[in-house]
Amino acid sequence: MQDAFRYCEELVRDGDKDRYLAILFAPAKYRRALFALYAFNYEIARVRELTREAMAGEIRLQWWSEILTGTGRGEISAYPVAAALRDVAVRYALPPQALADVIEARRRDLSNQLMPDIASLETYAARTSSSLMHLAARILSDGRTPAAAEFIHHAGISYAFTGLLAAFAIHAARGQLYVPLEVLDRHRARVEDVHTGKATVELRAALAELRRHARAHLAAAGRCLGDLPASIMPAVLPIALVKPTLRRMERRFYDPFQIVRLPQWRRQWSLWRAARTNLGSAL
Repeated sequence: MQDAFRYCEELVRDGDKDRYLAILFAPAKYRRALFALYAFNYEIARVRELTREAMAGEIRLQWWSEILTGTGRGEISAYPVAAALRDVAVRYALPPQALADVIEARRRDLSNQLMPDIASLETYAARTSSSLMHLAARILSDGRTPAAAEFIHHAGISYAFTGLLAAFAIHAARGQLYVPLEVLDRHRARVEDVHTGKATVELRAALAELRRHARAHLAAAGRCLGDLPASIMPAVLPIALVKPTLRRMERRFYDPFQIVRLPQWRRQWSLWRAARTNLGSAL
């Protein structure tokens, strides 16, 4: 089992830098569990990248569902992330339905179908990002239901919106688009321009609207900051990267078809500063 947790740590370190750095601000006794949770998230979040056909992705996600419910076949110890997560789920009483909801939401990644409206995108963001923060907060609360549910809800949506905007170029290259149809229509942006890599004025306006939504949810989280226990701060610490990432997209020469990444030093500094101020400097 020790090797399984070590594998999870390496996976998160290499594939999810934001959460890896955030874990370093958590008490040492919780880090292995958080690495297991985030390794699980990383595995299901990249199913689209690892499978060429939607059916293969569905099979992979169904395997995860069966593993978590105990109905899967095969020896779980052969799969280090699954073995570590099952151990953590039992130890910290992680709600099976919450984990199942994260998997179910990821089925959306296997389709190129457009989301109809902002509410649909918010639901997707809440089930993937907010749910993950809630599970991490539960680990940091020793298996108890964490406080600050409203803060976590808005923080997760803000972080997810920002992440989708930052990865816009990656999604566009494989035919995915997370900008809701109602937003595209409101600004008269065309899906065809996304597929052909044209950064039109209309498309830029649609992306700017999503940035405003991300900021609105961040502000809503800020209004709930007083309800946030310091003990669960590492679970939501990645939202410290929302403002600087959005600012990079608002530069004069911003190109939505280029991946947006903060320099490593900037990520580390933003997380350190937010941790020192209990997120006060980030919201």
